[in-house]
Amino acid sequence: MNEIKRLLTLSRDKKSSLSQKDFLLTWQQTRDELEQVLYLAEALKAMRASNIDTRVFNNGLGISLFRDNSTRTRFSYASALNLLGLAQQDLDEGKSQIAHGETVRETANMISFCAEVIGIRDDMYLGAGNAYMREVGAALDEGYQAGVLPQRPAIVNLQCDIDHPTQSMADLAWLKEHFGSLENLKGKKIAMTWAYSPSYGKPLSVPQGIVGLMTRFGMDVTLAHPEGYNLLPEVIDVASKNAASSGGSFRQVSSMEEAFKDADIVYPKSWAPWQIMQQRTELLRNSDSEGLKALEKTCLAENARHQRWHCTEEMMALTRNGNALYMHCLPADITGVSCERGEVEASVFERYRIPTYKEASWKPLIVAAMILARRFEDPADVLARRVESAIPRILK
Repeated sequence: MNEIKRLLTLSRDKKSSLSQKDFLLTWQQTRDELEQVLYLAEALKAMRASNIDTRVFNNGLGISLFRDNSTRTRFSYASALNLLGLAQQDLDEGKSQIAHGETVRETANMISFCAEVIGIRDDMYLGAGNAYMREVGAALDEGYQAGVLPQRPAIVNLQCDIDHPTQSMADLAWLKEHFGSLENLKGKKIAMTWAYSPSYGKPLSVPQGIVGLMTRFGMDVTLAHPEGYNLLPEVIDVASKNAASSGGSFRQVSSMEEAFKDADIVYPKSWAPWQIMQQRTELLRNSDSEGLKALEKTCLAENARHQRWHCTEEMMALTRNGNALYMHCLPADITGVSCERGEVEASVFERYRIPTYKEASWKPLIVAAMILARRFEDPADVLARRVESAIPRILK
């Protein structure tokens, strides 16, 4: 109980304006606001472990809008809603009036009369996903200010074309847990590297989220990818500025070996070049199926030229004491398990399988913490009242 109170005090001590803005990009939040979310997530985890009911809503909806396939993020969002006492309602655009030309402004208001939060995953169209979330937010602001909506629902970015804040914040929470504190992350070298995959079109938002967030905490962030697999230039600029402000570093290298050398953490993950994602966006918008097939064929051939970008035991031996922490957002392309050849060697993944599960376990808590921070001016006080009530989650 004392630990829960300590975490809530730490959260309350952070200066935050998250109750007045949506959490759409990590680099648009202050360091205090990021830490507030981390401490709220830790408090929720401790409350659940102590069998304390965390439901701060007696009713209300959490709307989910997934414009791409999802397993882990979908279940993390559902778990977060349940943790807070909200019921989930999926918005299937194919079965709604959106398919008949309903505008974003109409949809945002019509689904929000009893909604406390809207979770959106829109990562397929480069230059569109994050913009769509902001359009929804503007429509909600108008509806609330005009008295149409009794509350302004929170928007949670469950992944967009630019950032994956729930994933990167869950990764940060796991690193904090693994290394003991945020202070202990200073000077730690994390290698965010491209890795070969037998598929194409994987979003850039995970690597961009990692370089955009970990540079905030004094880490030495190294980005590595083959020639042509660039991230968005504006995100690279953000990472460089973050590193300069935090006392860390950010550099780009051209080989996985150089990135892995003396690394404390490695994050080998495939992604498509941003220029390719731009082409893919135009083809998708034009419903050009033949063009998409041709682009995929070209991209897979290009990927195949870089199969040496493979997280093997030999690569891991290059890391600090040969014992770096392996991370992945999952599912990983595992050589000999999920594919003939992929991002990571089976023996490496198996050794770190449980740690990657622990990494993933933070995402529902991070999502719930983001909802709390958006919906309540003093979310720590709201949770403190649940602690005082001490209603058991499970009757024993």
